[in-house]
Amino acid sequence: MIAMETERLVLRMLRSSDFDDYSAMCADPEIMRFLGERKPMSRNQAWRHMAAILGHWQLRGYGFFAVEEKATGRFVGRVGFWDPEDWPDFEIGWTITRENWGRGFATEAAGACLNHAFTTMRREYVTSLIDPQNAASIRVAERLGESYHQDVDLFGIVVRQYRLTAEAWRKANGVGDESFFSETF
Repeated sequence: MIAMETERLVLRMLRSSDFDDYSAMCADPEIMRFLGERKPMSRNQAWRHMAAILGHWQLRGYGFFAVEEKATGRFVGRVGFWDPEDWPDFEIGWTITRENWGRGFATEAAGACLNHAFTTMRREYVTSLIDPQNAASIRVAERLGESYHQDVDLFGIVVRQYRLTAEAWRKANGVGDESFFSETF
């Protein structure tokens, strides 16, 4: 399991001490109106969702990170990768607690995840599945370099699939092919 740091954030595995904050985030109707079943989760549902994220790490070797603000040590959300069985595609996603909206945390954390996806994981592309009414997440996707790719039926809900290729990411970040493929495993 990995951890990453940005200028203001630590991206790390979820832990049991995050549960109260994670549950509160998942219970916020404003946060959840564009996610999952489009309604707040109970504490039990949030527990099971957090356990699913940790299981995703075990089964896939990647997943959502807890996002912690360095300056305060506070949990501010989750950002990372999602690709469970029957999911449309490898996805990068973000959910930030409402009191931290507008601070650039989603873009900063997802930017670190994109770097990891395209260098360490060597993904050819990443996608984000976003509700067409979720203007804030669309802006984050676009700031990251993603662009609209197609509409996708996500279990009966039509969402927009945004996409960024490794080639486009390398060009935007001044990373040449030689350094992109120079890591050895």
